[in-house]
Amino acid sequence: MADHLLDHVRPYLDRSLEDRIAYIRAPRWIGHRGARQAHERLTDLLSRPPALRTRGLMLVGPYANGKTMIAERFAVAHLKTCESQRVWVVQTREGAGLAHFYASILRAFRAPTGNSRDVGPKAEQVDHLLDGLKPKILIFDEFHNALRGRSRDVEAVLAFLRRIGRQFDISPVLIGEVAIYDFINATDEMASRFELLAAPRWRYDEEFLALLDSLESALPLARRSDLSEEKLAREIFRLSEELIGEIVAVVTTAAVAAARSGAERVTRAAIDEMNYVPVSRLRGARICCEPRSGLRDRDPRTIPRCHWG
Repeated sequence: MADHLLDHVRPYLDRSLEDRIAYIRAPRWIGHRGARQAHERLTDLLSRPPALRTRGLMLVGPYANGKTMIAERFAVAHLKTCESQRVWVVQTREGAGLAHFYASILRAFRAPTGNSRDVGPKAEQVDHLLDGLKPKILIFDEFHNALRGRSRDVEAVLAFLRRIGRQFDISPVLIGEVAIYDFINATDEMASRFELLAAPRWRYDEEFLALLDSLESALPLARRSDLSEEKLAREIFRLSEELIGEIVAVVTTAAVAAARSGAERVTRAAIDEMNYVPVSRLRGARICCEPRSGLRDRDPRTIPRCHWG
């Protein structure tokens, strides 16, 4: 009867294997406590009254921990309920200097960026767009990229954040690594403009076990896996290195393997057979011998360990 599955997931058991695997692999929103809290704070910023000195938000934490999905989910939800777009997500470009920073904003607004590194025209173009589009929130994802330049460029970026509040009534939201917190709190003046919302690594606790139960109910496998059972949960926690993106990746990879093999459930033995490589090891790993047939097309984290240096 597959009563361990959510009602809208259960019909996928009758679909083709390809459809089921596509559904398992599809990005999914996980509304855990931290994510809900972030959305509440973003909603507060969107509904605030006009101000000459706007406050912003820092959402900081390690990579692969769901920060970008929180921002994108909020922006999409806003678009569905409002006639005019008041929330924009800026993917902060890699590369030092104001030219790169302004180009990130222009790209988010789908405006031509040109090839010139002259900051003046880009700054004028950004101001013109802000005045016309009238955003209420600008979310800068991977904002730490803007903090890797010369100190005068970094100060100019921070001055821009202060100015858009005063001139355009915009609340900036900064998403990225913990280094953002250090830069913003280097001066009391900047620190007073931003609230901190941390996205820390997960702990092995009831919230983590509830997350596993939630994932199990959302993945169309015919048999119950009991992901929150102690031994299985501990292994998923170890491989994920306490990152929600990796928790989902481990469970998803195992669920796809279970669907393909016909086992229809995730087990500790099946996870061991995946030879999943944690992300910290993946960054320094390399393939040390010639790929076997079909090896190129596989997820690198599931290639047998003897093929990793």
